[in-house]
Amino acid sequence: MADSVPAGVTTYRILLRDLVVRASIGVHEHEHRRPQPVRINVELTVRHPGPGFRDEIAAVLSYEGLVDGIRRVAQVGHIKLIETLADRIADLCLADDRVFGAEVRVEKLEVFPDAASVGVVISRVRP
Repeated sequence: MADSVPAGVTTYRILLRDLVVRASIGVHEHEHRRPQPVRINVELTVRHPGPGFRDEIAAVLSYEGLVDGIRRVAQVGHIKLIETLADRIADLCLADDRVFGAEVRVEKLEVFPDAASVGVVISRVRP
């Protein structure tokens, strides 16, 4: 993601690890009947507010807002594909002008009894 950062701009990363939400997701009929657990991981490349960090929440991208936004995205109706959910989460992240890039991993946790998860990873950068 560093390739999308303009020269001379300092960045930092925000990490969100292993957020589990329930989502109505999937193409099979049984997946339409009940929400299932989905694990979400996000890594954002964010413009540094520099020089140095002011010890104020307004100076940085709030991970609380990020988590709340992801929860809302996951609750908006039925989604057929985890790729669609990952893309919507990336859109949410890039809606903040301070975010240069987002890597979003979405995993369904109850698809196969002999696999911990199945999922996708998408990377998006600000054009």
